[in-house]
Amino acid sequence: MTSRTVEHTHTKRDVMRAMMHPAVIVGALGYFVDVYDLILFAVVRVASLKGLGFSGDELVTHGTWLINWQNGGMLLGGVIWGLLGDRVGRIKVLFGSIILYSLANIVNGFVHTLEAYTICRFLAGLGLAGELGGCITLVTEVLPRALRGYGTLMVSGVGVLGAVAAAYVGLNYDWRTAYFIGGGLGLLLLFLRMCVAESGMFAQMKEVNRPAFGSQIVLLFAPKRIGRYLCCILIGLPTWYIIGLLFLFSPEFAKAMGATGDIKAPITIAVGYSGVCFGSLGTGFISQWLRSRKIVLAIFLVVNFVLINTFYLSRGPSIEFLYTLIFFIGVCIGYWALFVTVAAEHFGTNMRATVATTVPNFSRGSVIPVTMLFASLKPVLAAHFGAPLGLLYSGLALGWLVTVLAVLGLFGLRETFHDDLDFLET
Repeated sequence: MTSRTVEHTHTKRDVMRAMMHPAVIVGALGYFVDVYDLILFAVVRVASLKGLGFSGDELVTHGTWLINWQNGGMLLGGVIWGLLGDRVGRIKVLFGSIILYSLANIVNGFVHTLEAYTICRFLAGLGLAGELGGCITLVTEVLPRALRGYGTLMVSGVGVLGAVAAAYVGLNYDWRTAYFIGGGLGLLLLFLRMCVAESGMFAQMKEVNRPAFGSQIVLLFAPKRIGRYLCCILIGLPTWYIIGLLFLFSPEFAKAMGATGDIKAPITIAVGYSGVCFGSLGTGFISQWLRSRKIVLAIFLVVNFVLINTFYLSRGPSIEFLYTLIFFIGVCIGYWALFVTVAAEHFGTNMRATVATTVPNFSRGSVIPVTMLFASLKPVLAAHFGAPLGLLYSGLALGWLVTVLAVLGLFGLRETFHDDLDFLET
Protein backbone atom coordinates (compact mmCIF):
# COMPACT_ATOMS: atom_id res chain seq x y z
CA MET A 1 0.00 0.00 0.00
CA THR A 2 1.33 3.45 -0.87
CA SER A 3 1.01 6.67 1.07
CA ARG A 4 0.69 10.25 -0.11
CA THR A 5 1.83 13.11 2.08
CA VAL A 6 2.56 16.79 1.70
CA GLU A 7 6.19 17.25 0.70
CA HIS A 8 8.55 19.49 2.61
CA THR A 9 10.09 22.40 0.71
CA HIS A 10 13.56 21.60 -0.54
CA THR A 11 16.40 24.03 -1.21
CA LYS A 12 18.65 24.40 -4.24
CA ARG A 13 21.39 22.71 -2.19
CA ASP A 14 19.08 19.71 -1.66
CA VAL A 15 18.47 19.53 -5.41
CA MET A 16 22.18 19.67 -6.23
CA ARG A 17 22.96 17.07 -3.58
CA ALA A 18 20.37 14.76 -5.12
CA MET A 19 21.67 15.26 -8.66
CA MET A 20 25.27 14.69 -7.56
CA HIS A 21 24.48 11.54 -5.55
CA PRO A 22 26.92 8.73 -6.55
CA ALA A 23 24.01 6.49 -7.60
CA VAL A 24 22.71 9.23 -9.88
CA ILE A 25 26.08 10.07 -11.46
CA VAL A 26 27.03 6.44 -12.08
CA GLY A 27 23.48 5.69 -13.25
CA ALA A 28 23.70 8.53 -15.77
CA LEU A 29 26.99 7.18 -17.12
CA GLY A 30 25.47 3.70 -17.29
CA TYR A 31 22.57 4.98 -19.36
CA PHE A 32 25.08 6.86 -21.55
CA VAL A 33 26.78 3.53 -22.35
CA ASP A 34 23.37 1.91 -22.88
CA VAL A 35 22.26 4.48 -25.46
CA TYR A 36 25.71 4.57 -27.10
CA ASP A 37 25.50 0.89 -27.97
CA LEU A 38 21.85 0.95 -29.03
CA ILE A 39 22.55 3.71 -31.54
CA LEU A 40 26.04 2.59 -32.56
CA PHE A 41 24.80 -0.39 -34.55
CA ALA A 42 22.44 1.83 -36.56
CA VAL A 43 25.39 4.10 -37.39
CA VAL A 44 27.94 1.40 -38.30
CA ARG A 45 25.53 -1.16 -39.80
CA VAL A 46 26.49 -0.52 -43.42
CA ALA A 47 30.22 -0.08 -42.80
CA SER A 48 30.50 -3.17 -40.60
CA LEU A 49 28.57 -5.44 -42.97
CA LYS A 50 30.57 -4.18 -45.94
CA GLY A 51 33.70 -4.87 -43.90
CA LEU A 52 32.55 -8.47 -43.54
CA GLY A 53 32.10 -8.76 -47.32
CA PHE A 54 28.36 -8.17 -47.73
CA SER A 55 26.68 -5.80 -50.18
CA GLY A 56 23.39 -4.87 -51.86
CA ASP A 57 20.24 -6.29 -50.29
CA GLU A 58 22.39 -8.18 -47.78
CA LEU A 59 23.02 -4.87 -45.99
CA VAL A 60 19.28 -4.68 -45.25
CA THR A 61 18.49 -8.35 -44.64
CA HIS A 62 21.56 -9.03 -42.46
CA GLY A 63 21.14 -5.68 -40.71
CA THR A 64 17.55 -6.57 -39.81
CA TRP A 65 18.69 -9.99 -38.65
CA LEU A 66 21.31 -8.50 -36.34
CA ILE A 67 19.10 -5.79 -34.84
CA ASN A 68 16.37 -8.35 -34.15
CA TRP A 69 18.85 -10.59 -32.34
CA GLN A 70 20.06 -7.60 -30.33
CA ASN A 71 16.46 -6.73 -29.42
CA GLY A 72 15.80 -10.37 -28.60
CA GLY A 73 18.72 -10.31 -26.19
CA MET A 74 17.29 -7.21 -24.54
CA LEU A 75 13.85 -8.79 -24.15
CA LEU A 76 15.31 -11.89 -22.51
CA GLY A 77 17.79 -9.86 -20.48
CA GLY A 78 15.05 -7.58 -19.20
CA VAL A 79 13.34 -10.54 -17.56
CA ILE A 80 16.53 -12.16 -16.22
CA TRP A 81 18.14 -8.99 -14.81
CA GLY A 82 14.85 -7.78 -13.40
CA LEU A 83 14.26 -11.00 -11.48
CA LEU A 84 17.86 -11.01 -10.26
CA GLY A 85 17.61 -7.36 -9.23
CA ASP A 86 14.78 -8.16 -6.82
CA ARG A 87 16.52 -11.33 -5.63
CA VAL A 88 20.24 -10.50 -5.22
CA GLY A 89 20.23 -6.69 -5.29
CA ARG A 90 20.36 -3.70 -7.62
CA ILE A 91 24.13 -3.22 -7.46
CA LYS A 92 25.03 -6.84 -8.26
CA VAL A 93 22.80 -6.75 -11.33
CA LEU A 94 24.42 -3.52 -12.54
CA PHE A 95 27.86 -5.12 -12.13
CA GLY A 96 26.85 -8.28 -13.99
CA SER A 97 25.10 -6.48 -16.84
CA ILE A 98 27.98 -4.12 -17.60
CA ILE A 99 30.58 -6.92 -17.47
CA LEU A 100 28.63 -8.95 -20.04
CA TYR A 101 28.04 -5.93 -22.27
CA SER A 102 31.69 -4.79 -22.16
CA LEU A 103 33.13 -8.19 -23.03
CA ALA A 104 30.60 -8.72 -25.82
CA ASN A 105 31.47 -5.38 -27.43
CA ILE A 106 35.21 -5.93 -27.20
CA VAL A 107 34.83 -9.33 -28.86
CA ASN A 108 32.50 -7.71 -31.42
CA GLY A 109 35.49 -5.71 -32.65
CA PHE A 110 37.22 -8.94 -33.70
CA VAL A 111 34.37 -10.71 -35.57
CA HIS A 112 34.78 -11.86 -39.18
CA THR A 113 31.54 -13.80 -39.77
CA LEU A 114 27.84 -12.99 -39.57
CA GLU A 115 27.36 -15.80 -37.06
CA ALA A 116 29.94 -14.33 -34.66
CA TYR A 117 28.47 -10.84 -35.16
CA THR A 118 25.01 -12.21 -34.29
CA ILE A 119 26.22 -13.81 -31.05
CA CYS A 120 27.95 -10.60 -29.98
CA ARG A 121 24.89 -8.46 -30.70
CA PHE A 122 22.69 -10.87 -28.75
CA LEU A 123 25.03 -10.93 -25.75
CA ALA A 124 25.48 -7.15 -25.82
CA GLY A 125 21.68 -6.73 -25.84
CA LEU A 126 21.40 -9.25 -23.02
CA GLY A 127 23.90 -7.26 -20.95
CA LEU A 128 22.49 -3.83 -21.70
CA ALA A 129 18.98 -4.91 -20.73
CA GLY A 130 19.79 -4.47 -17.05
CA GLU A 131 21.17 -0.94 -17.25
CA LEU A 132 18.34 1.60 -17.33
CA GLY A 133 15.86 -0.33 -15.19
CA GLY A 134 18.50 -1.12 -12.57
CA CYS A 135 19.69 2.50 -12.47
CA ILE A 136 16.21 3.98 -12.19
CA THR A 137 15.23 1.48 -9.49
CA LEU A 138 18.30 2.36 -7.43
CA VAL A 139 17.89 6.13 -7.89
CA THR A 140 14.19 6.13 -6.94
CA GLU A 141 14.97 4.17 -3.77
CA VAL A 142 17.98 6.14 -2.51
CA LEU A 143 16.57 9.67 -3.03
CA PRO A 144 13.78 11.35 -1.02
CA ARG A 145 10.42 11.21 -2.74
CA ALA A 146 10.34 14.96 -3.43
CA LEU A 147 13.72 14.78 -5.21
CA ARG A 148 13.35 11.55 -7.22
CA GLY A 149 12.50 13.48 -10.37
CA TYR A 150 15.74 15.46 -10.24
CA GLY A 151 17.75 12.25 -10.00
CA THR A 152 16.04 10.62 -12.96
CA LEU A 153 16.29 13.76 -15.11
CA MET A 154 20.05 13.75 -14.47
CA VAL A 155 20.23 10.10 -15.52
CA SER A 156 18.27 10.68 -18.71
CA GLY A 157 19.79 14.05 -19.60
CA VAL A 158 23.34 12.72 -19.50
CA GLY A 159 22.45 9.27 -20.78
CA VAL A 160 20.87 10.24 -24.08
CA LEU A 161 24.06 12.07 -25.06
CA GLY A 162 25.39 8.56 -25.66
CA ALA A 163 23.53 8.68 -28.99
CA VAL A 164 25.36 11.83 -30.02
CA ALA A 165 28.65 10.19 -29.01
CA ALA A 166 27.75 7.06 -31.00
CA ALA A 167 26.98 9.15 -34.10
CA TYR A 168 30.31 10.98 -33.78
CA VAL A 169 32.41 7.87 -33.12
CA GLY A 170 30.64 5.83 -35.80
CA LEU A 171 31.20 8.50 -38.44
CA ASN A 172 34.82 9.30 -37.57
CA TYR A 173 36.34 5.94 -36.55
CA ASP A 174 36.52 2.44 -37.97
CA TRP A 175 33.53 0.34 -36.92
CA ARG A 176 35.75 -2.10 -35.01
CA THR A 177 37.30 0.77 -33.07
CA ALA A 178 33.81 2.06 -32.28
CA TYR A 179 32.93 -1.25 -30.62
CA PHE A 180 36.23 -1.27 -28.70
CA ILE A 181 35.41 2.21 -27.38
CA GLY A 182 32.00 0.98 -26.22
CA GLY A 183 33.57 -1.95 -24.39
CA GLY A 184 36.19 0.29 -22.82
CA LEU A 185 33.53 2.71 -21.57
CA GLY A 186 31.73 -0.21 -19.98
CA LEU A 187 34.83 -1.42 -18.13
CA LEU A 188 35.49 2.12 -16.88
CA LEU A 189 31.93 2.27 -15.59
CA LEU A 190 32.49 -1.04 -13.81
CA PHE A 191 35.18 0.53 -11.63
CA LEU A 192 33.09 3.64 -10.93
CA ARG A 193 30.24 1.47 -9.66
CA MET A 194 32.40 0.29 -6.78
CA CYS A 195 31.67 3.60 -4.99
CA VAL A 196 27.87 3.11 -5.08
CA ALA A 197 26.07 1.58 -2.12
CA GLU A 198 23.08 -0.77 -2.28
CA SER A 199 19.55 0.56 -1.85
CA GLY A 200 18.51 0.74 1.80
CA MET A 201 14.98 -0.35 0.87
CA PHE A 202 16.29 -3.51 -0.77
CA ALA A 203 18.65 -4.24 2.14
CA GLN A 204 15.77 -3.94 4.58
CA MET A 205 13.45 -6.08 2.46
CA LYS A 206 16.14 -8.75 2.04
CA GLU A 207 16.27 -9.25 5.78
CA VAL A 208 12.55 -9.80 6.25
CA ASN A 209 10.99 -10.85 2.94
CA ARG A 210 13.53 -11.79 0.27
CA PRO A 211 11.56 -12.99 -2.77
CA ALA A 212 12.24 -16.40 -4.28
CA PHE A 213 13.64 -16.22 -7.81
CA GLY A 214 10.74 -15.93 -10.22
CA SER A 215 8.11 -15.25 -7.57
CA GLN A 216 7.79 -11.70 -8.90
CA ILE A 217 6.31 -13.10 -12.12
CA VAL A 218 3.51 -14.74 -10.17
CA LEU A 219 2.83 -11.47 -8.33
CA LEU A 220 3.02 -9.47 -11.55
CA PHE A 221 0.42 -11.52 -13.38
CA ALA A 222 -2.15 -11.17 -10.60
CA PRO A 223 -5.29 -9.47 -12.04
CA LYS A 224 -4.83 -6.40 -9.83
CA ARG A 225 -1.30 -5.75 -11.21
CA ILE A 226 -1.09 -6.96 -14.80
CA GLY A 227 -3.27 -4.09 -16.04
CA ARG A 228 -1.01 -1.34 -14.68
CA TYR A 229 2.05 -3.24 -15.88
CA LEU A 230 0.72 -3.31 -19.45
CA CYS A 231 -0.26 0.37 -19.18
CA CYS A 232 3.33 1.22 -18.25
CA ILE A 233 4.62 -0.59 -21.37
CA LEU A 234 2.11 1.17 -23.64
CA ILE A 235 3.30 4.63 -22.59
CA GLY A 236 6.75 3.90 -24.03
CA LEU A 237 5.56 2.78 -27.49
CA PRO A 238 5.78 6.20 -29.24
CA THR A 239 9.42 6.56 -28.20
CA TRP A 240 10.64 3.48 -30.01
CA TYR A 241 8.26 3.98 -32.90
CA ILE A 242 10.06 7.29 -33.49
CA ILE A 243 13.56 5.85 -33.03
CA GLY A 244 13.02 2.55 -34.84
CA LEU A 245 10.91 3.84 -37.73
CA LEU A 246 10.78 7.62 -38.22
CA PHE A 247 14.46 8.26 -37.43
CA LEU A 248 15.76 5.09 -39.10
CA PHE A 249 13.85 5.56 -42.37
CA SER A 250 14.00 9.37 -42.41
CA PRO A 251 15.99 9.37 -45.72
CA GLU A 252 13.25 7.35 -47.44
CA PHE A 253 10.46 9.46 -45.92
CA ALA A 254 12.18 12.70 -46.98
CA LYS A 255 12.50 11.45 -50.55
CA ALA A 256 8.83 10.37 -50.63
CA MET A 257 7.64 13.82 -49.51
CA GLY A 258 9.81 15.52 -52.15
CA ALA A 259 12.31 17.19 -49.83
CA THR A 260 14.73 19.64 -51.44
CA GLY A 261 17.77 17.57 -50.46
CA ASP A 262 18.93 14.29 -48.92
CA ILE A 263 18.47 13.43 -45.25
CA LYS A 264 21.34 11.46 -43.67
CA ALA A 265 20.37 8.84 -41.06
CA PRO A 266 23.42 9.46 -38.80
CA ILE A 267 22.66 13.19 -38.78
CA THR A 268 19.02 12.43 -38.02
CA ILE A 269 20.13 10.35 -35.05
CA ALA A 270 22.46 13.07 -33.77
CA VAL A 271 19.85 15.83 -34.21
CA GLY A 272 16.98 13.73 -32.88
CA TYR A 273 18.86 12.58 -29.80
CA SER A 274 20.04 16.12 -29.10
CA GLY A 275 16.34 16.88 -28.87
CA VAL A 276 15.82 13.86 -26.63
CA CYS A 277 18.46 15.26 -24.27
CA PHE A 278 16.61 18.58 -23.95
CA GLY A 279 13.33 16.72 -23.58
CA SER A 280 14.74 14.53 -20.82
CA LEU A 281 15.82 17.56 -18.84
CA GLY A 282 12.55 19.32 -19.59
CA THR A 283 10.29 16.49 -18.47
CA GLY A 284 12.22 16.16 -15.23
CA PHE A 285 12.10 19.84 -14.33
CA ILE A 286 8.48 20.29 -15.42
CA SER A 287 7.47 17.20 -13.45
CA GLN A 288 9.09 18.65 -10.34
CA TRP A 289 7.51 22.07 -10.96
CA LEU A 290 3.99 20.69 -11.55
CA ARG A 291 4.51 17.95 -8.93
CA SER A 292 2.98 15.49 -11.36
CA ARG A 293 4.14 12.71 -13.70
CA LYS A 294 0.90 12.19 -15.62
CA ILE A 295 0.34 15.80 -16.68
CA VAL A 296 3.85 16.00 -18.14
CA LEU A 297 3.48 12.71 -20.00
CA ALA A 298 0.12 13.84 -21.41
CA ILE A 299 1.56 17.16 -22.66
CA PHE A 300 4.53 15.52 -24.38
CA LEU A 301 2.38 12.80 -25.98
CA VAL A 302 -0.06 15.36 -27.43
CA VAL A 303 2.65 17.66 -28.81
CA ASN A 304 4.50 14.66 -30.25
CA PHE A 305 1.29 13.57 -32.02
CA VAL A 306 0.96 17.01 -33.63
CA LEU A 307 4.59 16.95 -34.80
CA ILE A 308 4.28 13.42 -36.22
CA ASN A 309 1.34 14.56 -38.36
CA THR A 310 3.27 17.63 -39.46
CA PHE A 311 6.20 15.45 -40.49
CA TYR A 312 4.30 12.93 -42.62
CA LEU A 313 1.94 15.48 -44.19
CA SER A 314 4.74 17.85 -45.27
CA ARG A 315 5.24 18.19 -49.02
CA GLY A 316 8.41 19.53 -50.62
CA PRO A 317 9.99 20.65 -47.31
CA SER A 318 13.50 21.97 -46.99
CA ILE A 319 16.17 19.87 -45.31
CA GLU A 320 16.53 22.53 -42.61
CA PHE A 321 12.81 22.31 -41.84
CA LEU A 322 12.92 18.51 -41.55
CA TYR A 323 15.96 18.47 -39.27
CA THR A 324 14.31 21.14 -37.09
CA LEU A 325 11.14 19.06 -36.95
CA ILE A 326 13.16 15.94 -36.09
CA PHE A 327 14.85 17.84 -33.26
CA PHE A 328 11.51 18.81 -31.70
CA ILE A 329 10.12 15.32 -32.18
CA GLY A 330 13.19 14.16 -30.25
CA VAL A 331 12.34 16.66 -27.50
CA CYS A 332 8.84 15.16 -27.25
CA ILE A 333 10.09 11.59 -26.78
CA GLY A 334 12.50 12.70 -24.07
CA TYR A 335 10.07 11.42 -21.45
CA TRP A 336 11.76 7.97 -21.58
CA ALA A 337 13.35 8.02 -18.11
CA LEU A 338 10.22 9.64 -16.64
CA PHE A 339 8.09 6.80 -17.98
CA VAL A 340 10.45 4.21 -16.47
CA THR A 341 10.27 6.13 -13.19
CA VAL A 342 6.47 5.94 -13.30
CA ALA A 343 6.72 2.17 -13.81
CA ALA A 344 9.08 1.83 -10.83
CA GLU A 345 6.80 3.92 -8.62
CA HIS A 346 3.76 1.76 -9.35
CA PHE A 347 5.19 -1.40 -7.76
CA GLY A 348 6.58 -2.50 -4.41
CA THR A 349 10.21 -2.99 -3.42
CA ASN A 350 10.03 -6.78 -3.84
CA MET A 351 9.27 -6.51 -7.56
CA ARG A 352 10.35 -2.97 -8.50
CA ALA A 353 13.54 -4.03 -10.31
CA THR A 354 11.63 -6.65 -12.30
CA VAL A 355 9.13 -4.05 -13.49
CA ALA A 356 11.58 -1.20 -14.09
CA THR A 357 13.86 -3.48 -16.11
CA THR A 358 11.29 -5.39 -18.18
CA VAL A 359 9.02 -2.43 -19.03
CA PRO A 360 11.61 -0.40 -21.03
CA ASN A 361 12.92 -3.51 -22.75
CA PHE A 362 9.46 -4.65 -23.80
CA SER A 363 8.84 -1.13 -25.11
CA ARG A 364 12.12 -1.33 -27.03
CA GLY A 365 11.09 -4.72 -28.35
CA SER A 366 7.96 -3.14 -29.83
CA VAL A 367 10.23 -2.05 -32.71
CA ILE A 368 9.90 -5.59 -34.08
CA PRO A 369 6.07 -5.66 -34.47
CA VAL A 370 6.02 -1.97 -35.51
CA THR A 371 8.45 -2.57 -38.39
CA MET A 372 6.58 -5.74 -39.36
CA LEU A 373 3.28 -3.82 -39.45
CA PHE A 374 4.96 -1.08 -41.46
CA ALA A 375 6.25 -3.61 -44.01
CA SER A 376 2.77 -5.18 -44.31
CA LEU A 377 0.84 -1.91 -44.50
CA LYS A 378 3.12 -0.17 -46.99
CA PRO A 379 2.23 -2.21 -50.13
CA VAL A 380 -1.49 -2.06 -49.29
CA LEU A 381 -1.54 1.74 -49.06
CA ALA A 382 0.87 2.07 -51.99
CA ALA A 383 -1.64 0.21 -54.19
CA HIS A 384 -4.26 2.89 -53.38
CA PHE A 385 -2.19 6.08 -53.15
CA GLY A 386 1.03 5.30 -55.02
CA ALA A 387 4.40 4.28 -53.62
CA PRO A 388 5.54 7.62 -52.08
CA LEU A 389 2.24 8.34 -50.31
CA GLY A 390 1.88 4.67 -49.33
CA LEU A 391 5.22 4.92 -47.53
CA LEU A 392 4.25 8.15 -45.74
CA TYR A 393 0.70 7.11 -44.84
CA SER A 394 1.94 3.79 -43.45
CA GLY A 395 4.26 5.64 -41.09
CA LEU A 396 1.48 8.07 -40.17
CA ALA A 397 -1.04 5.30 -39.47
CA LEU A 398 1.38 3.60 -37.08
CA GLY A 399 2.02 6.96 -35.41
CA TRP A 400 -1.70 7.27 -34.72
CA LEU A 401 -1.82 3.69 -33.40
CA VAL A 402 1.04 3.97 -30.91
CA THR A 403 -0.17 7.37 -29.69
CA VAL A 404 -3.70 6.09 -29.01
CA LEU A 405 -2.28 3.09 -27.15
CA ALA A 406 0.04 5.32 -25.10
CA VAL A 407 -2.81 7.66 -24.12
CA LEU A 408 -4.94 4.69 -23.08
CA GLY A 409 -2.03 3.41 -21.01
CA LEU A 410 -1.61 6.80 -19.34
CA PHE A 411 -5.29 6.96 -18.38
CA GLY A 412 -4.95 3.51 -16.79
CA LEU A 413 -2.32 4.70 -14.29
CA ARG A 414 -2.52 6.79 -11.13
CA GLU A 415 -0.41 9.81 -10.20
CA THR A 416 2.71 8.63 -8.33
CA PHE A 417 4.69 11.81 -7.67
CA HIS A 418 3.91 11.83 -3.93
CA ASP A 419 4.01 8.06 -3.38
CA ASP A 420 6.14 6.51 -0.67
CA LEU A 421 8.05 3.62 -2.31
CA ASP A 422 8.85 1.73 0.89
CA PHE A 423 6.16 -0.96 0.54
CA LEU A 424 5.86 -4.58 -0.58
CA GLU A 425 3.53 -6.32 -3.01
CA THR A 426 1.57 -9.22 -1.52
